[in-house]
Amino acid sequence: MRDHVILVDEHDNDIGTMEKMEAHRTGALHRALSVLLFNSKGEFLLQRRAKSKYHSAGLWTNTCCSHPLPNETTLQAAKRRLREEMGIDLEPEFSHKFIYQVALNDGLIEHECDHVFIGYFDGEPLLNPDEADAWKYLSMSDLQNDMRLHPHLYTHWFKLIVNQPGIAEWALPAS
Repeated sequence: MRDHVILVDEHDNDIGTMEKMEAHRTGALHRALSVLLFNSKGEFLLQRRAKSKYHSAGLWTNTCCSHPLPNETTLQAAKRRLREEMGIDLEPEFSHKFIYQVALNDGLIEHECDHVFIGYFDGEPLLNPDEADAWKYLSMSDLQNDMRLHPHLYTHWFKLIVNQPGIAEWALPAS
């Protein structure tokens, strides 16, 4: 079932599963996750999605993004995908969730209940080349400026996350 996503209603209640590509072709609302890691300077750790990805290929995005597997919690999935995509082993903290819908290239539709997780990491990731082909740390001001000048270089969901209230506070480790 690694190629299936968890379908949800508008309250994030499980209502079944669907093959991942079918969910993206039909625009079925499904559960997703986004992990935002920051270093001790408060800079975002970004990844550039591999050119082989079926959508949003070659775009800059948050540290890790994916879908939980059926019978997997979003936290379990966040930890698993951080290891698989970025070679990072840590437990991020749940921040919030939001629903969005956007038309992508090739007739695909991203309609997700995105669970956002936050964590802190000062090292260098070990990229899985099937998932990401580059990484960088960027300050909030540099990221927002670059997104304003070059919005086409970033994923839709990451632009939504960065523009949510309170994002600047997330970049600061809890004291």
